[in-house]
Amino acid sequence: MKKTIIINSETLGSGSEELGERLMGSFFRKLCILESKPDTIIFYNSGVKLLAKGSSVLDALDALFNEGVDVIACGTCIAYYKLNDKLIVGRVSNMQEIASILLDSESVITA
Repeated sequence: MKKTIIINSETLGSGSEELGERLMGSFFRKLCILESKPDTIIFYNSGVKLLAKGSSVLDALDALFNEGVDVIACGTCIAYYKLNDKLIVGRVSNMQEIASILLDSESVITA
């Protein structure tokens, strides 16, 4: 069963930004220790900032990437936020591939 997670923001949930940042970090670190991992994590909009230099979750994202999770950043978003030279984890893709992955996934979760 192909599982995909979408991350479209730097924070998890709405309300307190500080709490949302903590929750996002906790989410990724807990994914690392779970036996079942997603096949793909797609980052778009401000979520791409989590893959760039200075992100507080790079350790967890790198661990997931090294365990075989396909970590994908939206290229348009990377360019918009001027992160072209700052991406640390994952690979840059386009909306055509992202749409294809989403349509081929049996489970898509937006976090």
